[in-house]
Amino acid sequence: MSGRKIAEPKGLVLIVEDDASLLLMLQYNLEQRGYRVVTAGSAEEAIECLEKNRPDLAILDWMLPGLSGLDLCRRIREHAVFREMPVLFLTARSDEQDVIRGLDIGGDDYLIKPCSIDTLEARVRALLRRKRGAYTGLSFADLTLDPETHRVERGGMLLALGPTEYRILIVLMRHPYRVFSREDLLARVWGKNVHVEPRTIDVHIRRLRKALNQNGKEDLVRTVRSAGYALDDGVVTP
Repeated sequence: MSGRKIAEPKGLVLIVEDDASLLLMLQYNLEQRGYRVVTAGSAEEAIECLEKNRPDLAILDWMLPGLSGLDLCRRIREHAVFREMPVLFLTARSDEQDVIRGLDIGGDDYLIKPCSIDTLEARVRALLRRKRGAYTGLSFADLTLDPETHRVERGGMLLALGPTEYRILIVLMRHPYRVFSREDLLARVWGKNVHVEPRTIDVHIRRLRKALNQNGKEDLVRTVRSAGYALDDGVVTP
């Protein structure tokens, strides 16, 4: 007996993948890293699994027999119980429009096969951390945000943000690495029925950057040409 302490499970992960060998490999690697894992080979199996197991996060392949992963994600977002469950797409579909479509339908993150298990676990860990922190606060790199007190700190220094910059930051911190178009940010910050010029976002992003990057701090807001903006520390790459 080595006396090694057994770590507590980090969360229950549902993997939906029709490639049996890949499914087994993903399950084995995540379980070795302390996660509990349930699996499904189709969207229909996944729906039954969701009801029985109530997972903390789902990893979905796009191309599944019968209902696609995209259809499954749409159903998850329509279900009150699972609406806030993080969804990660892990798929061979690498076209930019597919990525955008997967995120727009309700995915929280998108990884393209093949990817390393280290990258996959980093994304899973980040999504579960944000889920747990939804009510207790948000954090990313050296940045923290407390929704109850509206305090934003970077490296322990209190930042002064305008109300619009604060709301934009909440959106970005809830979905780090995800690229938001100007239109998506407008809808999330101002609401879908309010008319605001898309370029208005650029002004507020500049103000947000100025507040975040004081004292020569690294820029955490990444501009993606012709796509939008993302919160990105450069640690996790697609």
